Amino acid sequence: MSKIALNIIALAASESHKGNYVLVLEEVKGFRRLPIIIGPFEAQAIAIALEKMRPMRPLTHDLMCQILKEGQLQLVEVAIHVLQEDVFHAQLICRKPQGEEVHIDARASDALALAVRTGCPIYTNEQVMEAGSIVLDSPSKAFTQKRGKLEDYSLEELERLLQRVLEKEDYESAARIRNAIKRKKGNQ
Repeated sequence: MSKIALNIIALAASESHKGNYVLVLEEVKGFRRLPIIIGPFEAQAIAIALEKMRPMRPLTHDLMCQILKEGQLQLVEVAIHVLQEDVFHAQLICRKPQGEEVHIDARASDALALAVRTGCPIYTNEQVMEAGSIVLDSPSKAFTQKRGKLEDYSLEELERLLQRVLEKEDYESAARIRNAIKRKKGNQ
């Protein structure tokens, strides 16, 4: 089964699942997006890693990365390989020092939190994309090749993103985006 590479492009409060968040992944070579509903703790863990924040003490996913490292397992990729009853299932594809691959079942949110921390690629397959993705009505609106870091967006993309979060009255995100715009304008 062929792999479809994904990038994390957004993390926002879910409007349809109150109290939860939606993590949006976009295929690298296309315009389909895969929205995954995750809990608040996983959203926080992913947001902290995306923003490269360093908590005083290691969080659970930081601890998991350390355990993999001490156990001499390298996280090579994350595969979101099944969508069953609206639940995404993932695997951590790890490699032992001798080159043997180890596949570890994981919740998609935990696997993605580890992927953000390690920088490993994220993949899915056509079956999951067919069942769970949405297709953009206008490919020109896509934010491709992003991993969720505001620094990776162009000034135009940041301004459009700022407009969207202001419409949703998400002032905390708007403040972060506004600061990213200021930094980007300062670098021009």
